[in-house]
Amino acid sequence: MTTTPAPAELGRQRWLRLLPVAFVTYSLAYLDRSNFSIGVAGGLKEDLALSGAMSSLIGASFFLGYCLFQIPGTLYAERRSVRNLIFWCTLAWGVLAAAQGLLHSGIALLVVRFLLGSVEAAVLPAMVVFLARWFTKGERGSANAILILGNPVTVMWLNAVSGYLVELTSWREMFIIEGLPAVLWAFVFRALVSDHPSEAKWLGGAEKRAVIDALDGERQQTTAAGTFAEAIRSRPVVLLSIQYLLWSIGVYGLVFWLPSIVAAGTGEGIGMSGLLSAIPFGVAALLMVLNSRASDRAGSRPRFVWPWLLFGGVAFYLSYVAGPQNFWLAFGLLILAGGAMYAPYGPYFAYVSESLPKNFAGAGVGCVNTAGSFGGFIGTYLVGWLNDATGATAASFVLMASTMVLSALLIPLVRRGSYETGSA
Repeated sequence: MTTTPAPAELGRQRWLRLLPVAFVTYSLAYLDRSNFSIGVAGGLKEDLALSGAMSSLIGASFFLGYCLFQIPGTLYAERRSVRNLIFWCTLAWGVLAAAQGLLHSGIALLVVRFLLGSVEAAVLPAMVVFLARWFTKGERGSANAILILGNPVTVMWLNAVSGYLVELTSWREMFIIEGLPAVLWAFVFRALVSDHPSEAKWLGGAEKRAVIDALDGERQQTTAAGTFAEAIRSRPVVLLSIQYLLWSIGVYGLVFWLPSIVAAGTGEGIGMSGLLSAIPFGVAALLMVLNSRASDRAGSRPRFVWPWLLFGGVAFYLSYVAGPQNFWLAFGLLILAGGAMYAPYGPYFAYVSESLPKNFAGAGVGCVNTAGSFGGFIGTYLVGWLNDATGATAASFVLMASTMVLSALLIPLVRRGSYETGSA
């Protein structure tokens, strides 16, 4: 039986070069999908004369494009080149994100948000495929966590900075200023990364040999699926897809509407509301790192996922019970809920990729993430619609709490399928 070398034995060049690049790439993607919530809270809805339902539909339209193009994009990344795919996607989403600031019609914004989702669709699963080519199973939980840290860290500074940016300029300038960096980053990404360790001229000879040997040894221990359909119908893919859909309803409901919820609860302007909204995501970033390291050390995934999701759902419910009349208590519970819902991401995506056949792992991750995208659509639209229809946040909090609890309960039902090789 082949023993995978410890991370320290494989060297640190990969960590120092590739993980900052992965982090920045996903950060920019998350920035350009999520700043719509700041735009809405900062006057976009009034300037374009949008109804609450239309505003929610525009925010959610991103996920329709995301769902449609995720698996095709991920298959391209898996079979051809992550490097080329991310380059062109980053270039396109930067242009589309900036273009949002130039639009004067709700319909035009709906179309651009759909296209933005289409070009961002393959970014996360393609980057998970990319990291699996460079990092062993013993490293992958921490590597995935650093990638996905781009989510809460971006939302944290996005909420803190973008609100004041809107106050200093307008929501239009905010979209333009925050969209253009992705255009420049596309060229940086292409210059810094290689698709496989064997292609990397910057990687030292000893480390290159050690990494290639370790990854080849792991691949020899996995079983390939016969067909794409066989892989997608496997028990892990089906259950994890349902689970991630439910989880994403809570995540995106919180991400997209937290600034509006805080503004309504405190009566503060968009600048201070954005600053307060950043707090849950700072807690989330810390918990993600700690939980991922613990998962890698323990060689286990599920028990570092479902308890956090269960705790997050309970915290959401207690925040609802506290109610708007006790806003600061409710907000404190929201901080706990936000941290708990993000903490499992690193171990979770390591678990997903380790649960799938080696020749369709990328497509399987894409399938799971597509289901999560549909959950993002539901969460973004329903939370906004419920808040607008009821004039309060109670119903949306119950929705997010329920889906988080259900997502936690599904994880223990995912048994080792015939393709899984990672530790449970």
